[in-house]
Amino acid sequence: MTINYSMSTKSIKVKIFGSEYPLRGDNEDFTKQIAEYVDTMLTKIHDKIPEQPPLTVAVLSALNITEDLFKERDRHQEDVGNLEREIVKLSNYLDNCLVADTGEQST
Repeated sequence: MTINYSMSTKSIKVKIFGSEYPLRGDNEDFTKQIAEYVDTMLTKIHDKIPEQPPLTVAVLSALNITEDLFKERDRHQEDVGNLEREIVKLSNYLDNCLVADTGEQST
């Protein structure tokens, strides 16, 4: 999500870690979903280490969210690589079928 600071989008109020924030976004449901994810991560970290100050909880949450993002990017790249390999296999198979079919027709 890119937070849009222009006035052309609707203000969406979300609550994250006990504080309310007015955000601007193109898709209200998506913005709320992201805010909920951040809130959940902050709460989960805070529950594990309640003695830590909010800034530490926020930094650790940001690191966990970024780790999730990087893992998802890696999975996506792996999926793209697998798809590309399958496309090459199918393309080669079809080329071979066309060559075989052309050879049969010329005899």
